[in-house]
Amino acid sequence: MSLSGKVAIVTGSGRGLGLAYARELARQGAAVVINDVDAGVAADAVRTIEADGGRAVAVVAPVGSTEAARQLVRTAVEAFGRLDILVTNAGILRDKSLLKMTDEDFDLVINVHLKGTFTCAREAFAYFKENGIAGRIITIGSPTGQRGNFGQTNYAAAKAGIVGMVRTWALEMKKAGVTANAVIPVAATAMTKTVPYFQKAVEADERGEAMPAFFRHDLGFGTADDVAGLIAFLASDEAAGITGQAIGAGGDRLQLWTHPEAAVTEYREGGWGYRDLVEDFGALFGDKLQSVGEDFLPLPEDLKPEPAEVR
Repeated sequence: MSLSGKVAIVTGSGRGLGLAYARELARQGAAVVINDVDAGVAADAVRTIEADGGRAVAVVAPVGSTEAARQLVRTAVEAFGRLDILVTNAGILRDKSLLKMTDEDFDLVINVHLKGTFTCAREAFAYFKENGIAGRIITIGSPTGQRGNFGQTNYAAAKAGIVGMVRTWALEMKKAGVTANAVIPVAATAMTKTVPYFQKAVEADERGEAMPAFFRHDLGFGTADDVAGLIAFLASDEAAGITGQAIGAGGDRLQLWTHPEAAVTEYREGGWGYRDLVEDFGALFGDKLQSVGEDFLPLPEDLKPEPAEVR
């Protein structure tokens, strides 16, 4: 098995995407530290991995604090003798439009997603460097962090920040042989279950059926297991030369996201004053302004959600 003898931490791995990542890492031979805030959920996840023939222990703690990060690394070393892989999946949502979003809504999401990724990565990298381990840090981004989404100021900021940190860590960790990458998953989750657009896809998945090809191929939308293979690959020795990347996975689709680059460049001797911009900006850049958010393809007639009274 490709990850035989390696040890992984997966934050937020009691259920959903995180559990799918943890199970795949275990299938490939890694011992796994499960993390969740619910002790019962974490215990169930450990039992699931053990039933699959893998090895796992649980840490029940909310990520964000340095102490929680230290507890995760300490548990990996005490239970399995080492640490090789960190997957920072833990997250929460507090979706509201800007004027309705409170300080608490913002701070909670930033603390779990962004600070939790930072503290866990810092602790894991310190262990890797001290012990001469060419470790793997795999963070979880989102299309929202890449493109924006209505009502997700906090989440977009956190996910965009995670990708920014990954690019920086790729530079800082290169000499130690440690890689840092971001995975951008597009998969059925508890959140997508509430979105009518994805109704037919989620219902098919819940019945144990393959999602319609429109979702899997045209939208790149699939199951948690469709993303898990990429997580295991990036954790492997085969991915030693891949770092600082944002890689999307969903359904039948795999995507390599670009780093931000200047779309258009113009020069003016002496610089650009206010009057220059008033006169010239529209002609130079007006038809080249970048779009925001995601535009979903029109649903085929047979895949449109049923009216609430029919369901």
